[in-house]
Amino acid sequence: MFKDFPLIKDTKKSITQFYPHIPKNYLQALKKVFSTRWIGQGPLVDKLELIFSKQFADDQPSVAVGSGTDALHLAYILANIKKNDEVICPIFTCTATNIPLLYIDAKIKFADVDPKTLNIDIESVKKLVTKKTKAIVFVNYGGLPCNLDELKKIAKKNKIYLIQDAAQSLGALYKNKPITRYADFTIFSFQAIKQITSGDGGMLAFKNKKLFKKARRIRWFGIDRLAKQGGTWENDIKEIGYKYQMTDIGASLLLSSIKEFKKIWSLRRKIFNTYNSILKNNKKIHIVDDPKNVSHSNWLYTIMLDKKDFLQKKLREHSIESNQVHFRNDKYSIFKKYVKNEKFPNMDKVENKYLVLPIHTKMKISDAKKIAKLINRFIT
Repeated sequence: MFKDFPLIKDTKKSITQFYPHIPKNYLQALKKVFSTRWIGQGPLVDKLELIFSKQFADDQPSVAVGSGTDALHLAYILANIKKNDEVICPIFTCTATNIPLLYIDAKIKFADVDPKTLNIDIESVKKLVTKKTKAIVFVNYGGLPCNLDELKKIAKKNKIYLIQDAAQSLGALYKNKPITRYADFTIFSFQAIKQITSGDGGMLAFKNKKLFKKARRIRWFGIDRLAKQGGTWENDIKEIGYKYQMTDIGASLLLSSIKEFKKIWSLRRKIFNTYNSILKNNKKIHIVDDPKNVSHSNWLYTIMLDKKDFLQKKLREHSIESNQVHFRNDKYSIFKKYVKNEKFPNMDKVENKYLVLPIHTKMKISDAKKIAKLINRFIT
């Protein structure tokens, strides 16, 4: 894959697939941090958690961490997932969704992909639920929310946790409601190419407010950091913790970016809609988008077509970068023991057909028009 389609050089003529969004006042924000005693975890992290909770997480307790992967691991711990517990997971996702389950030695049960949305397939999930199932983990691919009503219904019926990997879906809505409302735990990512970034970072939001203190302890070695800073030091650490905290440096970038989020979302939406308006009548292309009852986060713009490799090569000839972002997890050696005779017909059908087009705040609407028109010229 990457041998055939390596990253293109970032030049004035090229259109890259991704580009980090850096807020306009980033230097001012960083200078302010560097003028204080707090460059690691400090008051800006606390401030970020409160603002994020209100704006994106339906006022749920939110804990800032070093990455989306850290947030997932914390969620799995807080959900009390233990060795040999069965966890239903998407086969099609970033490996970061599933790798933290290997830390715990849980049993991963891969669910097939929905061939139209590339989200987890609901019927596949239903078939995988057993008495040993502890949780369902799902990803909103590209920023398109899954069928949250159905997933919530399955989880409630079987009394199991619902864990949402929303790394790609910051700002997405389901039936005009925050997506955090539908899951027990929801994680977000601030990795370099996400809608907003701290270089790398993550956030964990959860419904059960009683878990807040525990989540903050586990984030920092199992120690009550606030009590320590208040002059109280308990030598006894009663639970295993990790070094998963965010820094004030990262928090300052995120706080600045949150102020710009409406503009970020709006531009990405305009690019998304521009692609849609030009490509929607091309019968050789399926656009991964479901406008019913959902508001897309506009992180990825994905199309599916039979001539994926051909189109990718033609776009490269015009200095336009496109690629596949995620790959089926069952083909990675680390997950082989969880796959025996299972079949994934939908994944087999789409794995060589999907392609992600450029979408980021460095782009202009004219760039999206150019790309879409070229696609219609090449795919007829």
